[in-house]
Amino acid sequence: MKMLWLSLLSLLMPGKTPVTALPLRTPDWPMQLSFAGPSEADQEFAEEYLQHFYGYKPKSERQKRTADTDENGDWSTVLCDMVRKMQGFFGLPPSGELTKETLAVMKRPRCGLSDVEPFAGTIRWKKRTLSYRTVDRNLPITPSKVHKVFRAAWKLWSSVTQLKIRKRSRKEADIVISFHRSDHKDGSPFDGKEGILAHAFLPGYGIGGDVHFDADEDWSLNSTGFNLFAVAIHEFGHALGLHHSSDPGAIMFPAYNFAPNYEPQLSFRDVKDIQHLYGVSPNFASLFSKKPPPRTPDKCDPELSFDAVTELQQEVLFFKDRFMWRKHPLFDEAGLTLISSLWPDSVPSYLDAVYENVERNVIVFFKGHQYWMLKQLTLEKGFPRNISDLGFPSRITSVDAALHFRNDHYTVFFTGHECWRYNEEQKMMEGSPTLIEQQWPGIPAPIDAAVFYDGFVHFFKGNIHYKLDSSSKRIISISPANDLLECKMKNDNEILTERR
Repeated sequence: MKMLWLSLLSLLMPGKTPVTALPLRTPDWPMQLSFAGPSEADQEFAEEYLQHFYGYKPKSERQKRTADTDENGDWSTVLCDMVRKMQGFFGLPPSGELTKETLAVMKRPRCGLSDVEPFAGTIRWKKRTLSYRTVDRNLPITPSKVHKVFRAAWKLWSSVTQLKIRKRSRKEADIVISFHRSDHKDGSPFDGKEGILAHAFLPGYGIGGDVHFDADEDWSLNSTGFNLFAVAIHEFGHALGLHHSSDPGAIMFPAYNFAPNYEPQLSFRDVKDIQHLYGVSPNFASLFSKKPPPRTPDKCDPELSFDAVTELQQEVLFFKDRFMWRKHPLFDEAGLTLISSLWPDSVPSYLDAVYENVERNVIVFFKGHQYWMLKQLTLEKGFPRNISDLGFPSRITSVDAALHFRNDHYTVFFTGHECWRYNEEQKMMEGSPTLIEQQWPGIPAPIDAAVFYDGFVHFFKGNIHYKLDSSSKRIISISPANDLLECKMKNDNEILTERR
């Protein structure tokens, strides 16, 4: 079987561990938990994927012939555990099944370093001053622009640590950066456009620390093509000794973030990991006092609030900044992923409201005075549009929350202290707005998010969750906003350790 880009990955070489970096792609829709079953080709592909990235050891041909199992018996044991591990790493529902979405994520171009190898704290440079040079051959843009990009990428890492990273023009340098095509004699050939974008080697002698970019790619300095700056930051992290992070907000997450308007930067997790290897910069406190590295939202944060909440097929999605938690009824753990992992190029971050209209098979996103309507993964023609198209007067500049009632075919929009009823069948507002305190007694305004879920209405205001009976509109319970995420609260010692 031809394994496409995956067949190009070579086995890890002792002392010369290649790290291959690739772009983020979109999984197939819908997000269904299971289907008729993986084909033989899909099983073969998944086995090789898990072997490369999750330490799966396949059975020998003799073991396969003598194993007393049914046709898919192997998938009920070790492989299921491996699939669950991979699903958990990428924020997917951990079913252990080769679902369509799981296979789509596996087939997505990605970084070639294993996601489970324990590299942290074991492979690093022993000195604090490093040198690098760039080979001016096959450069996709002018040398001055390439050097500027690489200098900025290195500065992100050196500014938070005790490292000094200096550019050299002569041959002798710790880290050599170059652009290549196809097989360039390092055991990890490039495959032309897309697929493998770049790879790096962990710190060490000779080729150790070197970074190679595929010269055939459509490299850019912005959101078109592949952003060279974003790829360079990730690869330079590997060249310094960092492994992959399961934090989707980290620059060291296996899949790149090429979302529009995203500014590549080190996250709190990246900073903490690199400082573990090379110490804290003496200027760190003063440089980052006003704008500290961004933290990925923690579902166990007692102050957690949500931007929007919606049902989506069998799941409930909780949106926060660039991220969302996916809560599935069959699993205790809600997986965290980037919004752009499902809707790249189509949906903005830091949303105001979201709801799904099952009958029309669309999901609607709101931010500021605009709204986006998507069917499956495709943005409907003519969107984004102004929210005035829905019947809002010009004084309404944004929507705080959207509460959709599937069976009754209407949606309630919340704006400030008012709520509006929108008829989904007639596509028009019904009458004038009413005060939230009159329609929903006891609910403080303005609200952050709302969803009709599991037979109840749920409102979110700051870090508070209000659960209401949908018929009587009576408040049944008031609890922390994150209680639906079923967080296991951390004890004081765990919180103290994280703060250190």
